[in-house]
Amino acid sequence: MKHLLTTSAFTLSLLASAMTAQAASYKLCSVAGGCTSTGSISVTSNYTQTKYPLVFAHGMAGFSKVGPADYWYGIPKDLVAGGSSVYVTQVASFQSSEVRGEQLLSQVQNILAISGAAKVNLIGHSHGNQSIRYVAAAIPAKVSSVTGVGGPQTGSPVADVIKGVTTIPGLGPITATVLSGAINGFFLMIDAISGQGYRQDALAGMDSLTTKGAAAFNVKYPQAMPATKCAEGAYTVNGVRYYSWSGTGHLTNVLDISDAALAASGLVIPEANDGLVGRCSSHLGQVIRDDYFMNHLDEVNQIFGLVSIFETNPVSVYRQQANRLKTAGY
Repeated sequence: MKHLLTTSAFTLSLLASAMTAQAASYKLCSVAGGCTSTGSISVTSNYTQTKYPLVFAHGMAGFSKVGPADYWYGIPKDLVAGGSSVYVTQVASFQSSEVRGEQLLSQVQNILAISGAAKVNLIGHSHGNQSIRYVAAAIPAKVSSVTGVGGPQTGSPVADVIKGVTTIPGLGPITATVLSGAINGFFLMIDAISGQGYRQDALAGMDSLTTKGAAAFNVKYPQAMPATKCAEGAYTVNGVRYYSWSGTGHLTNVLDISDAALAASGLVIPEANDGLVGRCSSHLGQVIRDDYFMNHLDEVNQIFGLVSIFETNPVSVYRQQANRLKTAGY
């Protein structure tokens, strides 16, 4: 009887340990504050259990998490539930590609030290594409893969139009000063609420995403860029594996108030687009797909999951990509 009781206690102890091991969380990171864990998430499978951590980089006007608002709505939680180790970074919402890249680089170096991982898998949305490309070029030996989502690799005509307005003689400089001041102030407040406080520069950020600004960046960081328009780029450069995907939808959910604005901005882009980025402009490395029925915000499951019910859910696309990385040994 004593033996049975001892065995039962040991079995219960193992079960308790197993249950404890099945709880995890993702981390929110910044340059100044390191990384902090979010609430506990139940791990239900190993489908997304990549060899190296997944590190997320947000786009222009983005953030990691502000109160209940999560830039990557529901995506980190889903990946953690599938076994992923996930770090969500935050850089300046508006800044040049190089400044944002340096801010991300500092966080990636911290994540490598904290996690003990030899490498990371980088995932960037919108202007976050330039950030992850910058890091991959700076420390290729520490980056396993790069996945660009809705990335303006060759710039956005929307940025060109806004830049054009700010250069109109007389009115342009005044407009630029007023708009940039308002934007910088607002996102300084957003960053402060989220515990950051980066210096904002709306004009530098916008310049980076013009056709001219993107071309200058690509000269310095050409890794995995297509040699010809709308082609694929090299799949592997300096040992780093490159992927990309994007959408070409606009009005995808009647309940989403942002759809109309993206449909309007998409009119200035002379090719199929997601409202802010052209289909061909998004190409980097291996193109997984460039015509999902998703707009620019749908690509990160926004606003609050109001995406098309007639297309693959964006959360599933990230899950599939994590599994792709896992299968490839990344």
